Amino acid sequence: MAKRAKKTIITGVSKDAAEEAFAVYAKADAERAKITADIELQCARYREKHQERLSQLQTIQDEAFETLQSYATENQTELFSKKKSLDMVHGTIGFRTGTPKLKTLKGFTWASALQLVKEFLPGHIRTAEEIAKDKLLADREDETVAANLARCGIMVTQDETFFVEPKKEEGAA
Repeated sequence: MAKRAKKTIITGVSKDAAEEAFAVYAKADAERAKITADIELQCARYREKHQERLSQLQTIQDEAFETLQSYATENQTELFSKKKSLDMVHGTIGFRTGTPKLKTLKGFTWASALQLVKEFLPGHIRTAEEIAKDKLLADREDETVAANLARCGIMVTQDETFFVEPKKEEGAA
């Protein structure tokens, strides 16, 4: 379980102390970047070293998968009549039923289906009514909109967050 850390707000910090803190922060940031880059480089070398064998193993797995799939498909009626899976010595194979989804029949588009559903299944039509928040934000300076926002129970806010961005030395990483 993660331990919760409380941040205490430090007060009364002098400019010199702030500059010193920034120097410590920037140095730690640069060292972390260097170590991370080194880790990435070593990972890339290791991956490159083993890439050929990984590709061979993937090909072996693909071929074995095709064989298992052929066996299961050809014997589906007798092997999977009661259960959707079959336990074998080295594991389990089987068929999974996907989530139901709707598709249009050949010759139909979703637009044509919509018209027909309106006619034959009108209870299955959705009408979404919602506030155009993007438009309100874009028009927030407009007098009419600005005057009526509060009346509608809406206000425009902007959060402000503190950041620290150390200068990066060229070639430091």
